[in-house]
Amino acid sequence: MKYLILMATMVTLAASAAANAVGSLARVSVVDRDTGVTLPTYYSRGEYWVAGNPGARYAIEIRNCAGGRLLAVTSVDGLNVLSGDTAGFGQAGYVFDPGERYQITGWRKSNSEVAAFTFTDSRDSYAGRTGRPGNVGVIGVALFREQPQAVYAPAQVAPPRPPIEELAGDSSRALAENAPAAAASALQRAPLTAAPEPRLGTGHGEREYSYAVDTEFHRMQAQPNEVIRIRYDSLENLVAMGIIRQPRPTPRTPDPFPGSEPRRFVPDPPGG
Repeated sequence: MKYLILMATMVTLAASAAANAVGSLARVSVVDRDTGVTLPTYYSRGEYWVAGNPGARYAIEIRNCAGGRLLAVTSVDGLNVLSGDTAGFGQAGYVFDPGERYQITGWRKSNSEVAAFTFTDSRDSYAGRTGRPGNVGVIGVALFREQPQAVYAPAQVAPPRPPIEELAGDSSRALAENAPAAAASALQRAPLTAAPEPRLGTGHGEREYSYAVDTEFHRMQAQPNEVIRIRYDSLENLVAMGIIRQPRPTPRTPDPFPGSEPRRFVPDPPGG
């Protein structure tokens, strides 16, 4: 099957800290665009987390580490970033050439414009404002390898085997039918721990220029080769949930004579 998708153009970006990226086929990280800092990732209870700064614009940075092209079907708060539809594996996404790095900066409005991703109160998030707040606080990237191009043998040699889709038969259709259920399981899990209100979500920010072109991509299979998910919330909520552990401040030692300067003597010269 052929898929029409949007292909991100190459941009020059500062290298992200490898320790803050998640994934194998591709490395995914979250960048605070107002500071240019790649947000640290915290691993807790089987999940990766980042702390967003309320009001800040952010980007999802993806770098292709595979040997061939990858399709990245990307969701925010359970919604596809290209169409705004409830996210599923079979939808459109961005295509990355080998080694390509790109920042997805917003909800795509056209081939030349996006509405910026902004960290905001979950009640003001795009998902909340469109009546779909159930998955606020998660970023998902489903990665698909590209189907190899068919290699045709010379005429005197026996004809090649049928394409993979024909060989798969019913199993291929079963994968496609099960994809929505798998998407719901992988990208729409319930929160592990209740967070103080308000939770952080992703808003529909100001329009920005962002160029992309259409291309075709033939998926190797109906199910993604890898699914990456990153949870996010405010620093205060992540601390309250125990996701981020902050060092306890050292208590101040009481001074019995706070108004007196300590007695000073002549220090030794360098070298003793």
